[in-house]
Amino acid sequence: MANSFTRRALVPVGIVAALALAACSSTGGGTPAATGGTPAAATSGAPAPTGPLTVWVMGDTTAHFDQIVQPFTQQTGIQVKAVAIPWDSVDQKFTTAVASGDGPDVLQVGLSKLRTYADTGALLPLDDATLAPYSHLASANFVDGVAGKATAVGGKVVSVPWISDTRVLFYRSDILAAAGISSPPATWDELRADAKTLAGRGPGKYGYYIPQWDSPLPVEMTWDFGGDIIGADGAVNFDTPEFRKAVDLYTGLYADKSVPTNSDFDQTQGFVSGATPMLVSGPYLAAAIKDAAPDLAGKWSVAQLPKGTTNTSLLAGSNMAVWAKSAHKDAALTLLDFLSQPATQVAWFQLNGDLPTAKAALADTALTADPLVSVYAAQLANAKIVPLVPNWDGATGKALLDALNSIVLTGKDKEAALTSLFAATKGQSTN
Repeated sequence: MANSFTRRALVPVGIVAALALAACSSTGGGTPAATGGTPAAATSGAPAPTGPLTVWVMGDTTAHFDQIVQPFTQQTGIQVKAVAIPWDSVDQKFTTAVASGDGPDVLQVGLSKLRTYADTGALLPLDDATLAPYSHLASANFVDGVAGKATAVGGKVVSVPWISDTRVLFYRSDILAAAGISSPPATWDELRADAKTLAGRGPGKYGYYIPQWDSPLPVEMTWDFGGDIIGADGAVNFDTPEFRKAVDLYTGLYADKSVPTNSDFDQTQGFVSGATPMLVSGPYLAAAIKDAAPDLAGKWSVAQLPKGTTNTSLLAGSNMAVWAKSAHKDAALTLLDFLSQPATQVAWFQLNGDLPTAKAALADTALTADPLVSVYAAQLANAKIVPLVPNWDGATGKALLDALNSIVLTGKDKEAALTSLFAATKGQSTN
């Protein structure tokens, strides 16, 4: 998941305090309660896991993560050093670590990279016996569809859920109303028509925003027209009527001049300024909007994706994995268990706006009190992951974006561009 905005730098004191209380909660006899973050060794007489742990966190800063794990260190004594890996350096950093064997103890893995990383053998397999001592890592604790399909490759679990991100439609209700649009578009055809109307407001005004780096968007559109990009044999196949409908929609928004063409366009600022009053993004954008423009409260909202024949969205987000050669595997799993506790995930949502993966966290009143969450939860029930083909970002997804961007930005013939896409992705498969 690429983020084009700056998030808050510090966790509110109340969140850290609440986590510390949860970590130190006790039973009636004054004995520290089992939290799932307590290693099995501590109750078996074996030495408790130690550290220190190095954690690769994807993004530009570790300030949030440093704060969120403070109670974990207080509870267990395990020191955690978070290292920020910029999104554009993730693959190079990982490849270097695989070659040298010198990786972190724990790393954040975007779902689009899960297959690629798992294929290297660098991630610790997490079978039932390995996870058994850690109660919060049981698959039943996580939102349906997040555990299993989104954590395993080839039937082998190699990660645990962390952030459950799904895409919804963000819209400026005030700007739509001023243009005579009384409700968010319910279909993709309506969205295209509304976007063209909104783009007619004048110079520098558009109706919709397409991130030129967002390869899942045309895949979602294909799903919504009732198709898929994976055939029954597991092979990548873009040569379908449903994908062509998605291409017509995608390129049509550009042809209507409803979307900006500059590659450095900032989606948060575009939404806040009103230049792009509709876009598809994840819950993290809501936190960014609230931070950047609290005065817009009541002037924007979210809705489920528009429909073609359905409105299936993307299940994105990221997992946490353990480096297979880590010298601190027990401590790493203890940290993953802590991160999966509902209290931790609620705190992370309140900080970053990232949707939890734990069912109990998603049902917490801190989330259900937020009217946007009901939309996220409903959309999450109709969401799929990007197909687990090797190197999605560098191969299939890149070829897809290269083809579409060549049409809308450089004027390449559509059929020629699609022919190039079909050739570039031939032989790629989820098998």
